[in-house]
Amino acid sequence: MGEMVSYRCDGRDSQGYLALPSRGEAAPAVIVIQEWWGLVPHIKTVADRFAEEGFVALAPDLYRGISTDEPDEAGKLIMGLAMDQAARDIAGAADYLAGRPEVIGKIGCAGFCAGGSLALWSATLSERIVATAGFYPPLPWERMRPEWTNYAGKCAIIHCAEHDAATTADGVQLARQAIEAAGGQCTHFEYPDAQHAFFNDDRPESYHPKAAATAWARTLEHFRVKLG
Repeated sequence: MGEMVSYRCDGRDSQGYLALPSRGEAAPAVIVIQEWWGLVPHIKTVADRFAEEGFVALAPDLYRGISTDEPDEAGKLIMGLAMDQAARDIAGAADYLAGRPEVIGKIGCAGFCAGGSLALWSATLSERIVATAGFYPPLPWERMRPEWTNYAGKCAIIHCAEHDAATTADGVQLARQAIEAAGGQCTHFEYPDAQHAFFNDDRPESYHPKAAATAWARTLEHFRVKLG
């Protein structure tokens, strides 16, 4: 189990959920970006799972203490999220992790739904973040205006569901093309019979165990190769 921590970010305090590997050895780090629900138990569990696999994991609280399980409220929260502040929180999380004694090696970022888009964006925000994993990313890039050229020498994977329009969405294709044009690597996976949010086992209406297990294994391999 992890704990909530505070860290300085652009002259102000930010918070996040920090999970450390149990074996106590220094390790690479992964930033975990929330879905539109906020920093809910599912996201903390994902951070714990990364820690169990040997990574130092930090999930920033982008909504600053607010979370919900109602779709209408979640939509309002993500639409109200100030992207410039989210960018500072994510870049600040990378700086915080880089300064932790438990962290050695490089830093990655994984995110889900809205957080999937933010995770892909993260490598353009911080030179410390060198590998990303975006699960079914839906947000329009116009809200973020990524500097895709910052992906040079970095890599991303994108997980999409067969029954989710994100697979062929212009945003996913734009990200792939822009990352590769910048000199980065981008690999895209589509999961048969799965729908949006297939990784979230707190949402039985969308959870797909086989797709979730495969995507998790691919993500771990991605980070072990790129961050070690």
